[in-house]
Amino acid sequence: MSRHTIALAQINPALGDLERNLAVHEKTAEEAIARGARLVVFPELSLTGYFLKDIVSSVALPLTSPFLGRLRDLSRRIDLIVGLVEETPERLFYNAAIYLSLGEIIHVHRKVYLPTYGIFDEQRYLAEGGRIRTFRSGIGRSAILICEDMWHPSAACVASLDGMDVLISPSSSPGRGGLEEGKTFANARAWETINRAYAQLFTCYVLYANRVGYEDGACFWGGSEVIAPSGDTVAKAEYVSEAILVADIDHAEVRRARMANPLLRDERIDVTLQELERIKREGAR
Repeated sequence: MSRHTIALAQINPALGDLERNLAVHEKTAEEAIARGARLVVFPELSLTGYFLKDIVSSVALPLTSPFLGRLRDLSRRIDLIVGLVEETPERLFYNAAIYLSLGEIIHVHRKVYLPTYGIFDEQRYLAEGGRIRTFRSGIGRSAILICEDMWHPSAACVASLDGMDVLISPSSSPGRGGLEEGKTFANARAWETINRAYAQLFTCYVLYANRVGYEDGACFWGGSEVIAPSGDTVAKAEYVSEAILVADIDHAEVRRARMANPLLRDERIDVTLQELERIKREGAR
């Protein structure tokens, strides 16, 4: 089966309120199930809220936590991508997204690039992830990149070379650049450009799930979207307001895109590795 129905959950998590946010996840997943979705993607840090600062350790969860049991149970009926602060046995805290299916966590992505500039302060409180891997999911070979990861093309390139057909990006992007009448935030327009460029360059679907709501004076702008390998918009949520965006993706579109634009086939990994080693050794000129 090449066609799959997915849902993007454009929600407004409450800062630090795990129980309230878990209830929102359950309610949203039930609606996604009722609308025929087999996967629901929640935004970055959907269980905790974003500007956590000193409460990071208070809301962090090990992947074995009984608190996640309700989501494990729910994943027997629909696959889930959920954002949380993961606590490891070494007492490190990661901004992580987990993929749950059939009662199990089948993939964990720890955010690699932690923004620490402007209003962002992640590196002060969180550890950096160190892996970018694809995995087999119910909708095909997938990769997860969390928010800032998407602003580093090398991350998407690695995922593409690792066999990615679907690029999934949970995000908590606050609006920046002013909101003029009839227009959206400047960084929202930049995000939409990135999503379309990656879909076309890596001949894959892009599923972008951004949160909404106000937190610590910031406005999260939403605008979640599904982009086809052609760069065309399959579905788009409204800005600012909560929504469950349901859309179909069809892997036949990936095949068609790769036949028309065999960019992945023609990629020269040997040259890329050679030049990266040179730059690492000699520095940029």
